[in-house]
Amino acid sequence: MFSQIIHSSRRISGHIMTLFLFTKSDVLTVILPMTLFALAAAPHLQLANIPHTIIWIWMHILKHDISNQIQDPEEDRRNKPNRPLPAGRITIHNAACVRWLLVPVCLAFSAKYGRLAFASSACLEALSIWYNNFGGDKAGLSKNLLTAAGYGCMEVGAIIVAGSSPCIDSIGARAITFSCAVFATTLHAQDFKDEEGDRSTGRRTLVTLFPTFARMSMMIGIPLWSFCLSRLWKVDYICSAAFVAYGIIVGARFVVYKTASADKQSCKLYSLWFTIAHLLPGYWRFFYST
Repeated sequence: MFSQIIHSSRRISGHIMTLFLFTKSDVLTVILPMTLFALAAAPHLQLANIPHTIIWIWMHILKHDISNQIQDPEEDRRNKPNRPLPAGRITIHNAACVRWLLVPVCLAFSAKYGRLAFASSACLEALSIWYNNFGGDKAGLSKNLLTAAGYGCMEVGAIIVAGSSPCIDSIGARAITFSCAVFATTLHAQDFKDEEGDRSTGRRTLVTLFPTFARMSMMIGIPLWSFCLSRLWKVDYICSAAFVAYGIIVGARFVVYKTASADKQSCKLYSLWFTIAHLLPGYWRFFYST
């Protein structure tokens, strides 16, 4: 019996690891900044809801990532062999079953927190289908717009789950609006590290179509957004200067260092910048909210 328990535990842990590997690449780029954003922007944060918020975000990311990764497993076999499908941890059929099983689970989980959370979950599913099943990820403009829209929907749901109110106040709405704008205009920072794979599959992104412009937009956009966000959330001058200086460094890296390994490092630094930007609404709430 003891050996059976150990065997069952290993199988369960293996399944959990498989699910985690679907979302591993999004931990620093989406899950962490999204969680911190929800905690910072929620008008009435409930500490007891923090685990719920993390689970809600992760489940929706998992659903989208599985849907995305079952579209072209051969691409991952060439470029990202450690993902669950190319690694042979799960079949495409079983992954698709998990993906569609998560739809009612996510909707039911969201309904617990009110109509707006439910609506955000439903909109996320619609955008995910458009993105993955109807070619929304194939063109740079539609990819950026759909991703930003999905990000905004997820922020709405995450804020509601994190707080005690089924509604979002004006500060939360402002935070979501500017977060989506920042994401829409800088998210191609994540495409540089995948440029070779995108070119091989014919995927048209801003990076593959206009590589010079894409890199210059990083050098200009990240410092500019750093300054604008610092002023928007009334960050003190010392912290503002540090944030802008870091933005200049991150943006300049995309222009100065252009190798694949350098782009991966630049993406990590961008993720940190993006995470810090997501904390700024919390700065305003702490120092200025009455």
